Amino acid sequence: MRCLVQRRATPVGSRLLTVLVLACALLLAVVAAACAQGLEDDGGASWQQEKIYAPEAPGVEPSGIPVGLGHIGDIQFWAPNRGVLITSGNGGSIGPGIWAYNGRGWHELANVCGATDGRIAWEGPDSFWTISDGRTGQATGPNGNPPPLQDNTLCHFQNGKVVASYATLAFSSTSYQPMHGAACIGPGDCWFAGDRVPEQPSSFHLHFNGSAVSEEPYGLERYAVQDLRSFQGQAYESVQLEEPLSEEPAAVHVINRKGVSPTFEPLTGLPLYGLGEFPDALRFLHLSSGEGALWGAAGPVKTTPTGSVPGQVTVVRFDGSSWHQLLGPGSEPTGSAAFPGDIVNAIAAEPGSESAWFALQPVEEERANPVAPALLARVHADGSISKEDTLSVGAKGRASILTCPAPHDCWLATTQGFLFHLATAAEELALDTDPAFAGLITERPADEGVPQLPPDTLPADTSGLPGELPPPSPPAEGPPPPVRVQVALLSRVRSRLVAGTTLELRFHLAVKARLKLLGRRRGRTVASTPFETLKAGNRRLMLRLDPHNWPTKLELKSHPLAPLPTVSANTNSPETQTVGTSLVVLPHVPTFAQVALP
Repeated sequence: MRCLVQRRATPVGSRLLTVLVLACALLLAVVAAACAQGLEDDGGASWQQEKIYAPEAPGVEPSGIPVGLGHIGDIQFWAPNRGVLITSGNGGSIGPGIWAYNGRGWHELANVCGATDGRIAWEGPDSFWTISDGRTGQATGPNGNPPPLQDNTLCHFQNGKVVASYATLAFSSTSYQPMHGAACIGPGDCWFAGDRVPEQPSSFHLHFNGSAVSEEPYGLERYAVQDLRSFQGQAYESVQLEEPLSEEPAAVHVINRKGVSPTFEPLTGLPLYGLGEFPDALRFLHLSSGEGALWGAAGPVKTTPTGSVPGQVTVVRFDGSSWHQLLGPGSEPTGSAAFPGDIVNAIAAEPGSESAWFALQPVEEERANPVAPALLARVHADGSISKEDTLSVGAKGRASILTCPAPHDCWLATTQGFLFHLATAAEELALDTDPAFAGLITERPADEGVPQLPPDTLPADTSGLPGELPPPSPPAEGPPPPVRVQVALLSRVRSRLVAGTTLELRFHLAVKARLKLLGRRRGRTVASTPFETLKAGNRRLMLRLDPHNWPTKLELKSHPLAPLPTVSANTNSPETQTVGTSLVVLPHVPTFAQVALP
């Protein structure tokens, strides 16, 4: 919006001139006020720091000193007085977990399911999902490297507790990859996406269909997904484009609601790039959905690709029918002129308006400067920039997360874990009294997808530690409690050759699982079946063999999808004779040994 007022002198009498001068001055004041109100109609809202205090132990006096929550990966609201955030903790008074907002303040909701850089997706008023860190305790890899844990598991919160946790064993072809985006199109239809699948031209996706979580990789997408937002019955994901680029790389893809085919659709032709600007000169689009519009904002990469002109701060808007560039190489002023040398950290559509806030940071900063101010700007649907704010209150850090649950109501998280709230003094929210967001959640159930195996060694004897009572004496009479062990995943394994070149492997499966049969020769894989999901019971796998590369060993990769049942240790059944693990080696198959090897 532009307000222009012109004045021109005319030969009139001094009295009339005085009247005209006063009238023009009054007109200028009215017009200036109208322009200011049109550009900055925020209801008198201003950014104020939200003071958060560390939870104190019972009987300990509060310190009264506000603290940062550590790195905050995401903040999402179901309503203005019901929001949650996920944090990695600050390494001291704040641990990893989930915090909730009730309209009056923030409090710790869960000391489980925290994340290094987690994400949140609301499924319903009392149900949300988090991308969380995995648990410790898994075995190290072949070279002694620790299992990856960052942002590669899911937690499902519902009615005040964690009802399910999803993870996989590390160092497996079915291992979950780090995820950077989460969104629910509707109840029972949630998506989670992230890094590329190793050694495959696809990006990693998980889908919750209302009853189970399953892997659904996007086989036509070779780039990592960085953001994911729902809008008008679909989910939109943005990717970081890298070399080598396809002929028409799509920076944004659509995920349709369940039951609609195809599941994934690329969006090409978005108004993002200028003349001579390569697609990989721009970082991925940060996304935000508002009333009737989906917003995207990106900044330049630090090192411009060879042969490309530098990228620049670019903001686009989708109104439900077409995309428009509001700021960037095709706008006036351009993004490089308005914000030279800056990148975008976040964007948030503001409800009740056709505007959005976005956070900025100098591109040359490898890491966010802890004492640097938070830089913000507000852009409108016509491309005008109505406001630029600099929040500098001590060592709070750059702006990293933005979200706006209501008009004149936005939240900002800094890189140091401090919160700022855009609100008016007159507006007061009702207190959220839902018990699902009142108590502290301390339990996370066993991970679905990871077999719960008994420990290999006895726990350490801590009975003699200072301050502890000795263990109670065993009962004098009565038989000892029965000892139970888990049954093997696979048992009753049989094999035979079919038509001379196909190996049929028959077995009994204790629980539902994903299986893959491999034939190896001198350390190389010479035959393989695809991963198959099989229900419990008598099952089989068929492996086609190459007579010129006949395997000398079979390997069965297995991934249980449910906890293994237990039986009495005295039971001598076939189900307890074959150990089932994630990597079952079958060094000897009777019918296989009868075949002459070249």
